[in-house]
Amino acid sequence: MALSDEERERYARHLPLPGLDEAAYAKLKAASVLVVGAGGLGSPVLYYLAAAGVGRLGIVDHDVVELSNLQRQILHTSADLGRPKTASAAEKLRALNPHVAVVEHPERFTAATAFGLLDGYDVIVNAVDNFPTRFLVNDACVLRRKTLCEGGILGYVGVAMTIRPGETACYRCLFPETIRPEDAPTPAEEGVFGPVPGLIGSVQAAEAIKVIAGIGRPLYDRLLQYDALNLEFDEVEVRRDSACPVCGDHPTITELHDAV
Repeated sequence: MALSDEERERYARHLPLPGLDEAAYAKLKAASVLVVGAGGLGSPVLYYLAAAGVGRLGIVDHDVVELSNLQRQILHTSADLGRPKTASAAEKLRALNPHVAVVEHPERFTAATAFGLLDGYDVIVNAVDNFPTRFLVNDACVLRRKTLCEGGILGYVGVAMTIRPGETACYRCLFPETIRPEDAPTPAEEGVFGPVPGLIGSVQAAEAIKVIAGIGRPLYDRLLQYDALNLEFDEVEVRRDSACPVCGDHPTITELHDAV
């Protein structure tokens, strides 16, 4: 998929970079990425993937834009209040880069919808704000062998890792047991420092581009931790757990179930 003259100018600051030549751009233009969540993390993920020229972007979100979102969800504006987040996000992304096909999925990511959503995409980015859906996306990606760029935020802290099912640690290798909704802190309760999802979402976007283009060293078997308050970055080595309930040698999770 050759670049047009307009595309060469559009991506003129990417093309000189090692690994992001026109051959890599053929991969980017042919690729599809599904972003689950169009909020704090999803906003920078979607912006940067659209700006980079990923061929097709899918947006999954069932929610509408609320005033409390605007402190960190930079895809949306005051004029979007009450609009579906998928519609608000898609409008901005199409205006940013008309070469990208944007697909809206204004629905919940559930056990019933998961495979139908994942099957149309090459790489998945998890940009949700609750643990039950985070586990569900992980499990679905492992079962469907979809590369997953994982990210999470709360307060002043953010984390990111990239998962290649069957080869690297998955989210359940770190947390084997699903965290119950009633036991999990939420952004509404604990707060979110606005720049944190901006940074973690940017990391996730970079990871997706690296995976597609086949460049660099993705966050495989590594958990990146960012503490904005103390401006500290830490990296924790993680390994695939042979006893993991979903990606281990004898998995007990072989089909999807919604959290109860």
